[in-house]
Amino acid sequence: MRVLGIDLGSREVKIVLMENNKIIQKQKVSTMSFYKDYCNFHGKIVVDLEKLNLKEIDKAVSTGYGRNNTDLKLFTPINEIKAHVYGAIYQTQLKDFILLDIGGQDLKVIKVEKGITTDLELNEKCAASCGRYLENMANVLEISIDEMSKHSENPVELNSTCAVFSESELIGKIAEGISIERLCAGVNYSLYKRLHPLISKFKGKNLVLTGGVASNTSIKNFLRRDYENIVPISEPQFNGAIGCCYFGSKILK
Repeated sequence: MRVLGIDLGSREVKIVLMENNKIIQKQKVSTMSFYKDYCNFHGKIVVDLEKLNLKEIDKAVSTGYGRNNTDLKLFTPINEIKAHVYGAIYQTQLKDFILLDIGGQDLKVIKVEKGITTDLELNEKCAASCGRYLENMANVLEISIDEMSKHSENPVELNSTCAVFSESELIGKIAEGISIERLCAGVNYSLYKRLHPLISKFKGKNLVLTGGVASNTSIKNFLRRDYENIVPISEPQFNGAIGCCYFGSKILK
């Protein structure tokens, strides 16, 4: 059986194809390009699977930021919580963990016990604790996000709680002659500080980190202050789409 999963993100659309519960294909497309180049509208949004080089699909499941704004024909929609929990279970084989998903514009903290969601906290109102904040700060510093993520030592103090005002504060620190390494560490630590009040409500041994920020080495180092085990997964950005596939394979009749 071939199951297609699509995670409609705010910045990118993640697409995963599973056959007999194994990932055989995955790809990312910018959200703008996905709707412009790979979709048509006939009462509902129709995904052109041939253009995406996807064939012989038995089931299709969608989730993500755009799930409530778009209606994909022939897709079964599921909420993001369910998709990310199923994705984490598939990728880690764990049934008890805290899931921290840091997307481009939103943040989810989910407690999973015996494979069931028992508690959750969402932040969809501000980009200051999300990937967009890191992108903006990297642009101000004129370096790549990957380079910025390497620095965690002796962080400069950044106090602004707003993603927009943080840019001005960072520029002020640059003018003071603060080293690029300390500035990068300060950006990473300031994101961790915004995460901490949310994650401190969730106690557990294992933390599964997903979303684009999961590749940030410094954030992971800071999170080790709160969790004994940061569980690595091979596809953090595709986790929602993988969860859609797993749902379609195991649950959807």
